[in-house]
Parts: sequence; structure tokens; C-alpha cells
Amino acid sequence: MGILEGKVAIVLGASAPGGSGWAIARRFAEEGAKLVVGARSEGPLQELARLTGGIAQACDVAKEDEVQALVARASDAFGGLDVAVNAAGLPMGGTIANAPIEDARAAMEVNYFGCVHFIRHSAAAMKNGGSIVLFSSLAAAQPMEFVYAYGCAKAATDCLVRYAAIEYGPKGIKVNSIMPGPIRSDMASGLWAVSGMEEAYAREIPLRRIGEPEDYADAALWLAGPSFVNGVNLHISGGNHLMRMPTLDERPDMVGPDPTNAA
Repeated sequence: MGILEGKVAIVLGASAPGGSGWAIARRFAEEGAKLVVGARSEGPLQELARLTGGIAQACDVAKEDEVQALVARASDAFGGLDVAVNAAGLPMGGTIANAPIEDARAAMEVNYFGCVHFIRHSAAAMKNGGSIVLFSSLAAAQPMEFVYAYGCAKAATDCLVRYAAIEYGPKGIKVNSIMPGPIRSDMASGLWAVSGMEEAYAREIPLRRIGEPEDYADAALWLAGPSFVNGVNLHISGGNHLMRMPTLDERPDMVGPDPTNAA
């Protein structure tokens, strides 16, 4: 019997084949979960739903009514909700000096306020306790050049996890986040396509490799199960959090004009 046998789970941010959300949904299905998978684009979700025996529904995490509808779909279809994972995210580059303030607002809408919506409605549907897992980023605790808006929004989410753990813990609901380091994902595929880039990042990881989607599926499953863990921002980085990220002048894609001078 699987760890999640008979449990009802939502995985949001699961539309990229082979990505973290996709891998988490596949792992949850293997462990017996009844699934609803969501993302802004419903097209690829249909294949994931077919593979997992689940239900696909379009959902933009920045829109509270769509998050509420996603949770309601799970409750209506399967009679409740036990596990909710939000792997959706919006990467935003730029510097404080030069990036449009609208970029910071967009980053907050998805990476922070989206998590507020997700926690609020998922927790309301959990009648017998449960587990909520968010995706943060190492950029929240370890500043990286050129991604201030993304990192700051994720830092707000890490703080939200602690508040939510206190608020919902007495109801038997755990709230935690995963903090990935460099990860092989659809969102970062352009980065790893640059010759030498993966090696530059791996040098700053004690295990000497970047993360794979399966690494994050393992962590999400552990947090979704009976673990006695609540209010934790869990590093899944191969030890990268003990070191640093490559600086801009160490990255192969930054050879040439200084990107911090870009408008």
C-alpha cells in the first residue's frame, strides 16, 4: 500500500512534462493518491491526468477565484482534500535600480499572494488534517544577482509558511515549503542550454550536480506523508545553501555587456 493510498491531492504548477510539478504528480499517483492537477495552461495537463488517472483543471494561482475552483473540484470529485502542493512560480530577473516596479508586483502576485490563496482555500477543504507544501527558492535566503523581485517574493512566502503553520497546526494541517537550489526544469531550460552553465552551478553544490525533478518529488512525498514536520523551509539543494551561487562574471551567459546596466 502506498504512502498516500486513498488520499486526495492537488498539485498546481504541473503542466511542464518532466518538471517538478509533473514529477510530484506522478510520484503521488504511484503512492495511491487521487489527483487533481492544475496549471495556467490546461493543454499539457490532459496528458498528465491520463498518466495519473487524475483530473486536469486550468488554474492561475494569482487569481483567487481560480484557486478556489481548483480546490472545489478536488473536494467535489473525491469528497475532500488531504494534500495540496503549489509548485507554480514566476521567475523575474532585473535589479532594484533598473527593473520596472511592475515586475516586482507581478512576482508578488504569483509567488506570494498566490500562496496565500492556495493555503487559505486548501486548508478550508481539509476536514481531517492534511499537508500543504509550497515551493520557495534558495534565492529567498541566499541573494542571487539579478533576481531580486523573485527572491524577495519567495522570502515573503517563507515567512508565510511559519505564520500558516501556527494558524493551521491546531487543526492538524502541516504547512511547509521546499527551497530548491539549481534545478533541471522547464523554467530553467534556457539556462542549462548554455555551454558550461551547469558545470558553473554544480561547482557550488557539495554533491556536484544540480537538482532533478525526482529529488523534489521525494521531498514533497515525505512532507505529504506522516512526517512530524511543520513550519519548515526545507533546503533541497545538494548542499548549495552552504556555499553560494556563481556570480555574474562566473556565468558563461554573462560574457559581454554588464546585464545590470540594462533598462
